Amino acid sequence: MTDAPRGPEQAPETKINTDVPQSARIWNYWLGGTDNYEIDRVAGDQYFSLYPGIVPIARAGRYFMDRAIRFLATERGIRQFMDCGTGLPTLDNTHEMAQRAAPDAKVVYVDNDPLVLAHARALLTGSGEGRTAYIDCDLHDPKTIMSRASELLDLSQPVGLMLIGVMGHIVDADEALGVVRGLMEPLASGSYLILHDSNDTNEAFNAAQRAYDETGAIPFRLRSPEFIRSYFDGLEIEEPGLVTSGAWRPEVGVEVEELPTLCALARKP
Repeated sequence: MTDAPRGPEQAPETKINTDVPQSARIWNYWLGGTDNYEIDRVAGDQYFSLYPGIVPIARAGRYFMDRAIRFLATERGIRQFMDCGTGLPTLDNTHEMAQRAAPDAKVVYVDNDPLVLAHARALLTGSGEGRTAYIDCDLHDPKTIMSRASELLDLSQPVGLMLIGVMGHIVDADEALGVVRGLMEPLASGSYLILHDSNDTNEAFNAAQRAYDETGAIPFRLRSPEFIRSYFDGLEIEEPGLVTSGAWRPEVGVEVEELPTLCALARKP
């Protein structure tokens, strides 16, 4: 196989680093996407060989996000969403999920990966009624993110903030908590935190992650269920609480698979 990207042409100014695997591209590969490079596919296959559960985890996080968006749009009336660490598009993008449930929904994406930015320019277009925008910014800088978000969203009205499988990239635990607080603090009462994260309760998963971190890629921290729960401190967690991916308001007839993941929706009082 060649090292050429498999997907839409990148913008000329985009500088893609193909010397090390990149998590958004690997995630895209696990989800069946084509916007990845040979180095990402090799890393993804090595990870899978150590822990095959990673592919169900990737898919479960995506399905949870779809259900969560539909719930907030149809049952809680949320019309503004901010997806931090959006990654690369696969079959369904956040704005498509949101605007399918509520055509007038506004969606802001936040990421700082150049390949994601190239796709954003080409593909992230909203519905006729809704609006879609992109913020090129690092998750380590929540103050700048929210400053720029205030130009695109009405922060006096509720917002659904999505952090789907990204918090492990904030390696320092205190900083990770600070990022969530920094993103939630400017949001209006009635806003929601939608968070999905993997945890450290499966040793094979832990070993696979350690091997991945040794490739030179940006590391990812698997954290305890107790720590993940602390992301929601001060917020009102919706039923069914903090649960594994498939157990959050599952579709009728869908078997719930126990995975080392936790997710929840929580309202800001």
